[in-house]
Amino acid sequence: MTELTYREAVRTAICDALDRDPRVFLMGEDVGAYGGCYAVTKGLLERYGPDRIRDTPLSESGFVGAGIGAAMGGMRPIVEVMTVNFSLLALDQILNNAATLLHMSGGQFNVPLVIRMATGAGRQLAAQHSHSLEGWYAHIPGLRIVTPATVEDARGMLWTALEDPDPVLMFEHVGLYNSAGTLPDEPRPVDLDRAAIRRPGEHLSLITYGGSLVKGLEAAEVLAREGVQAEVIDLRSLRPLDEATILASVRRTHRALIVDEGWRSGGISAEVCARIAEQAFFDLDAPLARVCGAEVPIPYPKHLEDASVPQVPQIVQTARDMVRRD
Repeated sequence: MTELTYREAVRTAICDALDRDPRVFLMGEDVGAYGGCYAVTKGLLERYGPDRIRDTPLSESGFVGAGIGAAMGGMRPIVEVMTVNFSLLALDQILNNAATLLHMSGGQFNVPLVIRMATGAGRQLAAQHSHSLEGWYAHIPGLRIVTPATVEDARGMLWTALEDPDPVLMFEHVGLYNSAGTLPDEPRPVDLDRAAIRRPGEHLSLITYGGSLVKGLEAAEVLAREGVQAEVIDLRSLRPLDEATILASVRRTHRALIVDEGWRSGGISAEVCARIAEQAFFDLDAPLARVCGAEVPIPYPKHLEDASVPQVPQIVQTARDMVRRD
């Protein structure tokens, strides 16, 4: 086993892919000489050269479109978009081309493209760099949306994503880059179709993903000291959702709390709630509950930024209220 940070795990995954398949290359803003905005790609230009580590102009629509073309031409591009907010400049390419070309071509043209981007708040990067928009992309048929929350997933998900014949969007939470964990020395792919039960429990299903997983696990630890055993589910994939794991957990615990850093209105938490209500309503002993980001642009001041996204005390108190209803 090797101990790595989340940042190092992503870098290792990129190196694994470049070593394993000559069709793989990385492109994006500042990924080469600068080493990436979050230092994920530091040293890769020197190791692999400019043909495989390509700095691009500041034009998300341009280089995402180039990635789509390369994928259709037989390559396996990894396109890095610096932050999820900037991906909106490439939304036309992602929605109208990457997600639809297989359908529009009658199944003739796949787009085996991986787009990586940083998401989430916690680094005081203000409203143009800090939002959690992965739920928007989970709305789009033709895309797979994954949210690695652990070091193992940060390394292994890229492997599986590059084997997918269709576009995969990978959302890496900025608050996780410095977190650490252990990994097997030998790389291995990760199943993108299954959610993971990160902590078993019997009183409450705490369903979350990405950067909120750490907070969910911390909240579960606090609740355990009070005699409440929360089962913590890491969704891992937002499209498709692993309904089987979610519903099986809710039918065991009879309560569900969804934690999502994204906005409450129209967010992924609403989708999870709807599916539980549609398929497991009569298994519930308490109303469904959500802890979501405040419906404001992410503020710059640290105390306001913290107040705008879910925190452990909020999660704990909401869980207490659900259990106390009995």
